[in-house]
Amino acid sequence: MNEWRLIPIIQAPGQLQMAIDTWLLEQHRSGSHPPTLRFYTWSPAAISLGYHQRHYPDAWQSLTWNGGAIDLVRRPSGGRAVLHQGDLTYAVITSGLGQKRMQAYQAICEFLIQGWKRLGIQLEYGDAGRGYIHNPNCFGTATGADLITLDGIKLIGSAQLRREDAILQHGSMQIQTDVELFEQVFGQPLTLLELTVSIETIIETLIDAARDCFGIDFTIQPLTELEWNQITELL
Repeated sequence: MNEWRLIPIIQAPGQLQMAIDTWLLEQHRSGSHPPTLRFYTWSPAAISLGYHQRHYPDAWQSLTWNGGAIDLVRRPSGGRAVLHQGDLTYAVITSGLGQKRMQAYQAICEFLIQGWKRLGIQLEYGDAGRGYIHNPNCFGTATGADLITLDGIKLIGSAQLRREDAILQHGSMQIQTDVELFEQVFGQPLTLLELTVSIETIIETLIDAARDCFGIDFTIQPLTELEWNQITELL
């Protein structure tokens, strides 16, 4: 059975979280690190921009929430802006999924679909057309790379970065987002699921689903001091 690394949940600023994901991808690409799953949260609150996203409101550079500035962070992956406040982010770093982007998305997303099904939430892929590129808000539309409920509520938006055969896919699950802040940022309403389960239960369920979907076992291993040093050099 394949062994993946499971990194315990980390709460940290967005720039550091993106450095961790970038470092993990490069380590896996070079053959020195196994496939990895991790979950994390952003502190302080942040807006992440897709790697190629150049247009966004000037007001985003001076937003605040709960008395603190909202970070503006660029992801290494594509896609559009995501508000990270009250959300849960996942990251999968793996390889061997072929060259077709959507095929890789769906192979990875299967654990999300199965995990949320165990939590009582049925998810399906979005079907937005190319018009989505004109909407700076990732959660304003749902493409085939996104997961929505049967009622049309977008729960998970994902983005991907490929380096040779290695893939980083990370995505945001909107769970406890401040809907007023979301509307202030994007000028659009946000519909949240009414969830009664804890973040801890969600993570445990998704880990179990990943174990089953990928046919793997996990080695739980926090980042070492040496790894932290290498990651912070990327900042």
